[in-house]
Amino acid sequence: MGRDNEAMAKTPAQRIKKHGSKAAIPQHHLPPVVNPTTARTPEKAQSNSNLILIAGVVASLFLFWYLHLLTLDQLRQLSGGLAMPDSLIGGFDAAYIGQLQAAMDDDARGQLNYVHKTAGTLFPLIFGFTWLLLIGTNVARKSLRWVLWALPLLFVVVRLWGNAAIDGVLASDAADAAQVALASGLTVAGWVLLVLSLLAGAAAVVLGTRKPKASN
Repeated sequence: MGRDNEAMAKTPAQRIKKHGSKAAIPQHHLPPVVNPTTARTPEKAQSNSNLILIAGVVASLFLFWYLHLLTLDQLRQLSGGLAMPDSLIGGFDAAYIGQLQAAMDDDARGQLNYVHKTAGTLFPLIFGFTWLLLIGTNVARKSLRWVLWALPLLFVVVRLWGNAAIDGVLASDAADAAQVALASGLTVAGWVLLVLSLLAGAAAVVLGTRKPKASN
């Protein structure tokens, strides 16, 4: 019994050296692969994608409410009741910016700038990412997907550019007509692109619900 244990304790190389071709080398077997099937992988990926989409939609709704319906509205208290340029869907002119400049001191303009750097940046970024994922997971045709993707991508660029343009015209000593026109145009374009992005997302969802019927 002791010899058997001693033989088992030796490595295969030691057994071959001692016994030659008669050496008994134990066979090693790899452990079975855990869950070799990948049948559940697409379903799990779709579930993860849906969770990210739900979280993104909830975050976008919250940030829109926080930015436009709460924070920017509260800033009216620092501007004599005048609405912030971001909230003016139809845009604004140099006269309106002049009124804001007269009503808002450096502190008030600093608060608006801070809002632009925080919620004003997070909202378009999170909304844009969510809508890219929403369209990407529901639209199979590549050309159509890129057309729909262009809307939220443009919204993000225009909205962030608009934030900087508004801060620029409010910080200037005198409202330059060209700068005001640019800031106003970007503001209007941002609202239009937001609506078009929402419509693109709705269209993507409709296309996504039709995919299973088309495959039958």
